[in-house]
Amino acid sequence: MAATFMIADSLGEYLRLRRGQVTPADVGLPGTGTRRVPGLRRDEVAELVGLSTDYYVRLEQGRARRPSDEVLDALSRALRLGPAERTHLYDLARPPRRPVPTAGTSEQGAPPRAAVLRQVVEAVLTPAMIMNDRSDVLAWNDLAAALIADFPRLPPNERNMARQIFLAPDARQVHPDWDEAARTTVGILRMAAGRQPHDPRLVRLIGELSLSSDTFRALWARHHVHEKTHGRKRFRHPAVGEVSLDYQTFRVPGPAHHLMVVYTAAAGSPAAQALNFLGSIAVAHPPLSTHG
Repeated sequence: MAATFMIADSLGEYLRLRRGQVTPADVGLPGTGTRRVPGLRRDEVAELVGLSTDYYVRLEQGRARRPSDEVLDALSRALRLGPAERTHLYDLARPPRRPVPTAGTSEQGAPPRAAVLRQVVEAVLTPAMIMNDRSDVLAWNDLAAALIADFPRLPPNERNMARQIFLAPDARQVHPDWDEAARTTVGILRMAAGRQPHDPRLVRLIGELSLSSDTFRALWARHHVHEKTHGRKRFRHPAVGEVSLDYQTFRVPGPAHHLMVVYTAAAGSPAAQALNFLGSIAVAHPPLSTHG
């Protein structure tokens, strides 16, 4: 059942969803009394975008292929899409023609490249890890393992942040802002599904989470998308308590959509002191296994 779970929106489905979330007042249209549908009507979206109603209807029905950049930009403005939502719209309008090759949870490049990525995160003095579209953790340093999850001891298929958020028994203890972490994690997977809807490992992951977690299933149905860029995140660790860190993501050059996530704390802050203490623990008790 998980292997056949449908993970990707169609362009038409996403357009219907988004116009249902925009009111006439949001876009400066006059009110028209009682409305039969929530949000905007098809003819109103067409008017805002400068299209014929017939063409817009064909877009929603999947009968108009590969709309131009100008049309997609106009739709983004009319439907009040943010940067991540606009990217998702483009992904849905330009789906890949072929399924992506099956890839494991370890780095997809040649072994020397995997070794280089491990060296990069190990050189960072604060928690750092490299993740792919599916939220697989491909490489990490000791501080990330000490603070977030004991990646060396996990089976390779469990080195995945979505699985850690929704399936790990201690997830709500590790992530004090669990509700927000769950929402953004689902949004990241939605973005991945729009980018690579045929990825068999992503299909299996989403199917597994949908079967195992009512919360995941409810969040997935909202069609929220999220792109991890920067922000602040809280962790809770039994040795140091709550730690609030800033994070920044960096895209790893190459054909795969890999990101390095680095967590930092201001010098001299309680969070920095907590990281120093965790670092001393990691040195005193090194991992029992190596990266997979």
